[in-house]
Amino acid sequence: QLQLVESGGGLVQPGGSLRLSCAASGFPLDYYAIGWFRQAPGKEREGVSCVSSRGGSTVYSDSVKGRFTISRDNAKNLVYLQMNSLKPEDTAVYYCAVPGRFGTWYCPGWADFDSWGQGTQVTVSS
Repeated sequence: QLQLVESGGGLVQPGGSLRLSCAASGFPLDYYAIGWFRQAPGKEREGVSCVSSRGGSTVYSDSVKGRFTISRDNAKNLVYLQMNSLKPEDTAVYYCAVPGRFGTWYCPGWADFDSWGQGTQVTVSS
């Protein structure tokens, strides 16, 4: 049974940092790219970042480029999202996700992800 569990969210002041973790189980993590998404209140879920199956390729949305860094440790079945220089507009529930097609090792379009964790809340406020 595929399972994704996010952790590491919390309350942080503007300009602060957080590191999110995504623990994966029930599938061969090293066969898949992994994405991070977020959903703010009243807004649609948006793609934030993606890392290819071996970590050699990454994708970032324009809104987080230069501030967020995605990485993965396949040996530990973990994917991370390091978030620096946080802004109030980064406030959202953050989700990790897996593409729907078996063996999607590269970062596909955001619409191609279809398995999600339960999310972790990130609140940026003074």
